[in-house]
Amino acid sequence: MIDTIFYIDWNDALKSWTLNLRDDGKPLYVQIAEAIRHDVETGVLDAGDRLPPQRSVAKLVGLDFTTVSRGYSEAAKRGYIDTFVGRGSFIRKPDETSEKADPRRALEEDPNMNMPPEPDDPALVARMEQGLTHVAANLVPLLRYQSIIGSRQDRETASRWMNINGIDVEADHLAITPGAHASLLSILTLLSKPGDTVLCERVTYPGIRAIAAQLGIRLVGVRSDSSGILTDELDAAIQEHAPSALYLNPTLQNPLTLTIPNKRREQIASVLDKYGLPLIEDDACRFVSSDTPRPISQNIPELGWYIAGLSKCLGAGLRLALTVVPSGLSKTHFTRALQASNVMASPITTALMARWIEDGTAAAVQKFVRKEANRRQNLATKIMQDQAFVGSTEAFNIWLKLPEGSSPADVMSHMANRQIGIMPSNAFTVTGTPDEAVRVCLGGPISFSQLTEDLEALNYAITHQNWVP
Repeated sequence: MIDTIFYIDWNDALKSWTLNLRDDGKPLYVQIAEAIRHDVETGVLDAGDRLPPQRSVAKLVGLDFTTVSRGYSEAAKRGYIDTFVGRGSFIRKPDETSEKADPRRALEEDPNMNMPPEPDDPALVARMEQGLTHVAANLVPLLRYQSIIGSRQDRETASRWMNINGIDVEADHLAITPGAHASLLSILTLLSKPGDTVLCERVTYPGIRAIAAQLGIRLVGVRSDSSGILTDELDAAIQEHAPSALYLNPTLQNPLTLTIPNKRREQIASVLDKYGLPLIEDDACRFVSSDTPRPISQNIPELGWYIAGLSKCLGAGLRLALTVVPSGLSKTHFTRALQASNVMASPITTALMARWIEDGTAAAVQKFVRKEANRRQNLATKIMQDQAFVGSTEAFNIWLKLPEGSSPADVMSHMANRQIGIMPSNAFTVTGTPDEAVRVCLGGPISFSQLTEDLEALNYAITHQNWVP
């Protein structure tokens, strides 16, 4: 035990509190969290006590703000404290520290996945749970093998949902698949063979890179501007590389958050029609965006494969995507390719999707996700206002360009023990040298208050070049 680092009389917040750190070789932020735990267990700190602000602690102790902030975050992660925006950090009450969920079902979330904000409104969550109860009432039939592309009834329900959201499709051209990845794998298997080239954006969704590598397909990036890929560059790339398809993520693009406007969509469709080149339109955020132009595929229905996933608007755990097969093409070939790797989408989650659509829960969750995504984008704009980044109203992330002296490796290492999800630019770059940039995720299980704290810590570190080795 080292000598007391500081003694602070916190008036009515804390009568007195001495922060004792153990010189045990552990990182300082871990020592801070464990010191809080020790004082709770020994009765020095009581449930409801408010801790001093992080900046005050940093100044008085002589540590940098980031280390203290990480210490508080670690204490919150371990369940010792709760942090509220505008109110501060408080010792958690005993009944709040117990794990309510079955410990055998503890989840290991990956914060680096670009997920929607999770519903926290008790009424909305209860409504979602009611849908699951309804599905469970007819569980046994759902445990059987079902149609590979979903039942007619479920496809008709999904078709209505898509029509409501501006996608004109009939159930006969629709397949319900176990997620966008399953659809992409099956489509690329049909369209390409090992050694073929598929065009895409230079900075693109990393999932397509993994699938292409698995299938031995070469990706070539086409230069873009703020409205999407440039059509003259697309035309030239088609002539040069003789590709088997073009892959695009046109709405709230991951990671750049841009949405291709209608005029550019029509121009892209015109080039593809000129060469008869198939389009794989991965519209993952279609149901999130409240103002999205007509899908590119609908300009070239005989060439367009269209995928609208549900991960971004209802929840990634559903593992469902709605896939539209090009007109004039039998679904048989796609069905066979899908069956070879996935057999079918889960009938249980498909039934839950249908129930949520029918009773209005899906629309309620969609509304929440849009509103919360907008709230978090506004938060990022406020905190990161002095940084160079791009975002979009309903996107779940920002694309943060780093100043000279900072690298993605610095950011990843520095923020490793925080809850905010960060991925480096090289994970998204297909062609050319990766920018000194990172994708910062604003959604997923992270709370608004924790996101606030993590963004403040990130902004502070970038501003002051204060990187933890």
